[in-house]
Amino acid sequence: MPRLVKVTGLIGLVGVAATGCTTNEVLRFGWPQGVTPQAESMRQLWTWSVIAALAVGVLVWGLIFWSVAFHRKKSEELPRQFQYNLPLEIIYSAIPFVMVVVLFYFTAVTQNYVLAKPANPDVKVNVVSFQWNWEFNYPGYKTPDGQPVRTVGSSEEIPLLVLPTDSSVEYHLSSTDVIHSFFVPEFHFKRDTFPHPDKNNQDNVFQNTIDREGSFVGRCAELCGTYHSMMNFEVRALSKDKFDQYMQLRTRINPQTGSPYTASEALGEMKCGELCAPRAVTGVPFDTERTGGKPSGIGTAN
Repeated sequence: MPRLVKVTGLIGLVGVAATGCTTNEVLRFGWPQGVTPQAESMRQLWTWSVIAALAVGVLVWGLIFWSVAFHRKKSEELPRQFQYNLPLEIIYSAIPFVMVVVLFYFTAVTQNYVLAKPANPDVKVNVVSFQWNWEFNYPGYKTPDGQPVRTVGSSEEIPLLVLPTDSSVEYHLSSTDVIHSFFVPEFHFKRDTFPHPDKNNQDNVFQNTIDREGSFVGRCAELCGTYHSMMNFEVRALSKDKFDQYMQLRTRINPQTGSPYTASEALGEMKCGELCAPRAVTGVPFDTERTGGKPSGIGTAN
């Protein structure tokens, strides 16, 4: 038995070391790194749920191996029976019930935190999906012609959703045609976008806070037609001062064009490195031209 324990421990140690994971990655049990407090809250729920499951597994496995090792058949005498032991059966029923209640409680607490919508967020943004791109507009910021600051994607340019870090952001989701889905992997959050969400009884509003600067790819996670796989956008998270500078430019006229600054023009004007790159750095533009391709010749007669 001591030799078996040593061999088992050695195999487990080699298994962990061979994964090449850091300590932080091991403690996350495969949960990817997020960029919002809401994502971290979900990560904690996942981590402790896995630890609890492993603890229960170790207990069950231990009882199984203990029974196999020390309670083998030694004679034809029938062992003592416990099927009518009322206290034992109550314990067997109560322990799983308590485990389910505890898991349900912490799941509900985490869900309420992730879906919370405190009043007066710092920034509001309307996310409008359409086949096969995105529009982002900021109702709290107006261009000189009185229209909300707006960014619309095209076949040549991936739209940039520019947001401030360490600020509460409220997203209002809708669609102009079919059902799409707003998904940013680093947010660890996905929500479908519906046409007329009020008529569909959909909760189309959520909030989060981005806790670090960076560029994060966003995707449509609902099959929505021919170019669904190309329906990407990019979240560009800037510090508060950079975001304020960006919005100051977006609400002004670009003297070189005579029109309000676009997202790429404003970011290019700021000159703050890759964070202010005028084009997306997490994806590539896509071509929606359906007649530009040539026949492959496969299956044609010679």
